[in-house]
This record gives sequence, C-alpha cells and structure tokens, in this order.
Amino acid sequence: MNVRVQTEAFDFGLEANNFATAQTDMGAIVTFLGIVRNLEETNLSYMDIEHYPGMTEKAIYKITDEAANRWSLGDILVIHRYGRLSTDDLIMMVATASKHRKDAFEAAEFLMDYLKSRAPFWKKEATDQSQDWVVSKVEDESALKKWQ
Repeated sequence: MNVRVQTEAFDFGLEANNFATAQTDMGAIVTFLGIVRNLEETNLSYMDIEHYPGMTEKAIYKITDEAANRWSLGDILVIHRYGRLSTDDLIMMVATASKHRKDAFEAAEFLMDYLKSRAPFWKKEATDQSQDWVVSKVEDESALKKWQ
C-alpha cells in the first residue's frame, strides 16, 4: 500500500501506468481521479486544503488497511494533494488492484467515500463572493452507510 499526501501535482497517466505495471497476477485495476471543479452557483477562484502532517497519513493508512481486510486486494495507491488548488487541478487519486474486478471496484468506491467524508483534510473554497469552509454533504454521509 502506498499513501502520499503532497502539494506537488502528479501525472495521473504515469501514476496509473506505474501502479499497473507493478502488479503481478492481478486481473483488475480500478483507478479514480478527483479534479477540482467549479461551483455551480458561483465561480471558484481556488480551494485551500489543510491537514496535520502525520495524522492525515495515519488516518488514510487506517482506511486502506480496512479496505485490504474487507476485499482481496493485491495493492492500493492513494494520492491526495493539499495547499492551494485551482479549478481543473488534480486533487486526488485512488487505485486498487485485485484478482477480480468486483473487489477492485468495491474497494475503490469504499476508499473514495471514506476519503471524501472522513480523511482529516480541511477545505476552504474561495469564490468571487466569499471564502467558506466546506462542510460535509448529506449525500456524502449517506454514501458511508452502505459500508457499515
């Protein structure tokens, strides 16, 4: 398992290719790429993402360990950026490898749901009108219920 929390941009194609070529005897690889999107009601100028170094990585490793215990996985990669990000910047990536696609898909979805709602990141969105901390959305919290 590999967890990286970083300010630097990453190359999704390169990361996905490196992850895939490092796998042996796997029948499925699932990848997800998160991108900073513009807000529907206002224009997003940027997003500031904060975290506590050490604590954040520990929490993400705990989530990846849970995924590895729930599904038969060969490997997991999680990359999450912090700092100031603009619209269309890559913000995070999840990759899972398994002998069977069902395990890879379910584990990736589980990781994405937990990263969205439980990973210790604090996000502030700056628009042309205001700066507001992002609060948990009802649909994000509801998504977690299927994993309990």
